[in-house]
Amino acid sequence: MKKKILKLYKKKIITPIGVMIAMATDEAICVLDFLDQTTWYRDQAEVLLRLEAKDMEQENALLLELEKQLKEYFAKERKEFTLPITLVGTPFQEEVWKVLQTIPYGETRTYKEQAIAVGNPKGVRAVANTNSKNRLSIIVPCHRVIGSNGTLTGYAGGLSRKEFLLNLEKSNS
Repeated sequence: MKKKILKLYKKKIITPIGVMIAMATDEAICVLDFLDQTTWYRDQAEVLLRLEAKDMEQENALLLELEKQLKEYFAKERKEFTLPITLVGTPFQEEVWKVLQTIPYGETRTYKEQAIAVGNPKGVRAVANTNSKNRLSIIVPCHRVIGSNGTLTGYAGGLSRKEFLLNLEKSNS
């Protein structure tokens, strides 16, 4: 029986903190990255490879709904995203990203707390490295993870964006 090839749709979304690129299959969102980040090219290639998908260079209904939900998030009308997502990574990466999803809106955790939650208290660097590979910015809220001393550290989208997102959520909590 011939295996069905997944279609990977794509859309640019303008946000107050920059243009983002979103990608989705017919079933779920799998990438939301800042377009000015060079990592999105790598993310797209890896997602296409891991999902054995074909790049469609067009949008779909899920991406239009994501754009709507992002606008609501930035307008302080939405605190959580209700779209299906697909985490595309190693089992460890996927576990780390699942833990990120448990951090409530408007709150933060340290990398150490996240490492403990993953069951690897000594794996702070591994957790931080995995957070930097998060392909679903904002939806999987790696921006909510801070340094042990409370400082903003490590955000692939840039610390100014991380600060913006944390301030947005804090002012709406």
